[in-house]
Amino acid sequence: MSKLYIVPTPIGNLEDMTFRAIRILKEVDLILAEDTRTSGKLLKHFEIGTHMHSHHMHNEHKTIENLISRLKSGENIALISDAGTPAISDPGFLLTRACVENKIDVECLPGATAFVPALVNSGLPNDKFIFEGFLPDKKGRQTRYLALAEETRTMILYVSPHKLVKTLAEFITYFGEDRPICVSRELSKLHEENVRGTVREVLTHFENKPPKGEIVVVVGGKIVVKENKRDSE
Repeated sequence: MSKLYIVPTPIGNLEDMTFRAIRILKEVDLILAEDTRTSGKLLKHFEIGTHMHSHHMHNEHKTIENLISRLKSGENIALISDAGTPAISDPGFLLTRACVENKIDVECLPGATAFVPALVNSGLPNDKFIFEGFLPDKKGRQTRYLALAEETRTMILYVSPHKLVKTLAEFITYFGEDRPICVSRELSKLHEENVRGTVREVLTHFENKPPKGEIVVVVGGKIVVKENKRDSE
């Protein structure tokens, strides 16, 4: 029976590629890649010769029907993104949903994704958390901030480097300057950096040292002070 494999790829360090991921990518009939140039370097490194097709946010709506037909005909297809686990702030959801609707098997391999190590090494509570991904650029951004300002769970966001300083300044407006955060940059790579502190402290750091690379921001949730029952009487 044909199957769609969701295959995570390293977020930076090639040693994070799993043996199983390499085997699957060698065995399938087709690999769907977000950027074939980026993925081509990965496949060459691991001596994977499987044919690739481009599958990204600008063409995924148009290609799904054809891909479903190929899967129904018996082909096995693997989906990869430029880095990390597909469908996590990357293309993948639409094809996965279409497979489920057409009763085509879907198997997601465990593997690299940026927000998990960022959350764990932040030192912030991780028993309960929410993943926000990228905030809206304009429309809906303030509304989202107002909702997140009341969130008591640890929050995880993806932020592009050129928007980090502006975003941290917005945190001060909506969360306050003393809210604890951790900014993780270039996770798993040679120049990995984890900057922890209050929003104000971390903002000052990156104002003096402009950030580069992939960034994950972990924000402590709002602390709710429980009212003493006797004090309220």
